[in-house]
Amino acid sequence: MRQLIPTGDPRRPVAFTEAAQPVPAPDEALVRVEAFAPNRGETFLLERPVPGARPGKDIAGLVVQPAADGSGPRAGTRVAGHPPHGGWAEYAAVPTHSLAALPDGIDSVRAAALPLAGITALRLLRAAGNLVAARVLLTGASGGVGHYLTELAAAAGAETTVVTATPGRAARLLELGAAAAVRGAADARGPFDVVLESTGGAELPAALSRLVPGGTLIWFGQASRTPVTLDFFDLLGGPEGATIRHFHYAGAPYAPDLAALVRLVDNGRLHPEIGRVADWAETAATLVDLGERRIRGKAVLTIGAAG
Repeated sequence: MRQLIPTGDPRRPVAFTEAAQPVPAPDEALVRVEAFAPNRGETFLLERPVPGARPGKDIAGLVVQPAADGSGPRAGTRVAGHPPHGGWAEYAAVPTHSLAALPDGIDSVRAAALPLAGITALRLLRAAGNLVAARVLLTGASGGVGHYLTELAAAAGAETTVVTATPGRAARLLELGAAAAVRGAADARGPFDVVLESTGGAELPAALSRLVPGGTLIWFGQASRTPVTLDFFDLLGGPEGATIRHFHYAGAPYAPDLAALVRLVDNGRLHPEIGRVADWAETAATLVDLGERRIRGKAVLTIGAAG
């Protein structure tokens, strides 16, 4: 089969190579990949790839060999999957605890845009607790996680202010249920019960200062790639007793959350937004554009029949 591997060259971050089809473990299904979606975290890892790296965590395709232990979907089932690696290839071995069957109404392109961003959004909202009538501030809202969080938080009854520097994204997030959109956390009119923060740098202290006393900031990313500096004394005049929680989405099984996301899309309650669909021959150029933020919405690359 063909697969994409990192090159370490920022002008052409991946290249095709030939490889043997993966041999699934007893609890893994072999999936013929029809579409995959890169994530921003993967673009960061491609800058300094480790030897043997096989990127690819968000895929959709067809089960061609079911798991030997009898778990998971049967052969011929269309699925969305979240493998630990190796999804940028014609075939991927995926643990059955990371697969969800797809209904006929969801194509592979939309399905491939769901796993990492959607699972992160679901698990973040669970970490935040009951959001009915809560005031929420969401930074870094332009990306896939921010998009899903906006829709899901609105459905949960939250009044969400989103932070995005892009007017077009701000308008779309307002359509999806955001109560307000601002260009920076310092512009947000609080106070807020919960802050969901993914930017780092100067944005986190600004967002933290908008919390109610005893409020919670959940820190789930650092897209600015700039470390955070906090001044203890600034908190004395702001959110005294605030809690800062580190969050990472990882932790199998992913199948129940992935199945929930699929149901929400199928019922018209969640709307994956695709910024670009291209043949996987264009992966290198697409990754460069992602790194330079030329793509708004998820980029999805198609293989074979999905194209």
